[in-house]
Amino acid sequence: MQFLYHPNPSSQIILTGDEHKYLFKVRRIKKNEKINIRNLKDDFIYVYEIIDINKKEAVLKLTDKILRPNKPSAFFHLGWCIIDPKNIEKTLPALNEMGVSKITFVYCDYSQKNFKLKLDRLTKILINSSQQCGRSDLMEIEILNSSKEFFEKYPNFVALDFDGKLIKCPETFNKPVFIGPEGGFSEEERKFFKEKIRLKAFILRSETAACAITSKILL
Repeated sequence: MQFLYHPNPSSQIILTGDEHKYLFKVRRIKKNEKINIRNLKDDFIYVYEIIDINKKEAVLKLTDKILRPNKPSAFFHLGWCIIDPKNIEKTLPALNEMGVSKITFVYCDYSQKNFKLKLDRLTKILINSSQQCGRSDLMEIEILNSSKEFFEKYPNFVALDFDGKLIKCPETFNKPVFIGPEGGFSEEERKFFKEKIRLKAFILRSETAACAITSKILL
């Protein structure tokens, strides 16, 4: 773990619960040792010294504040039709590590409407991923209720579809890349496609396509 997340670093903080368990049982941190903390809002590393630790809590004192940004060098926005939340949750850390800046989740025509995304759970997954990979900003998450809403908000998107032009490396996009659900896009949705791209691959699962296009563009 590159750092520990805390939403509001101050001159002194008290850690309990999972954060305390990580310090006390996993890293076996002792009194007077130091630990780095980020709030994933600014680009500072907050350096804390442990002034007391017991079986229930750890008391930390701020000793230094270092500006050290570690964020994606380019803004990349995915529009992703909603699939099974379990598959989204498994894929999200990889997309975070590769540097996706924003994901707009969309209930498309072939998305199952009973799939419900829990924003607080996705945020927790992103925080844990950032702690591991060292990313200093939190990926932006947006949820839209229909593909029509997405088309109205982001009219200049690029669709990842079977009959699009083959994407080449290196290639960058300053507009969202739109990925369909497991059943693909409906014919009604395809009427809004102005620009389409494809990958040189077999038929991909939705989550595989998200990782593939992200790695193609960002890595």
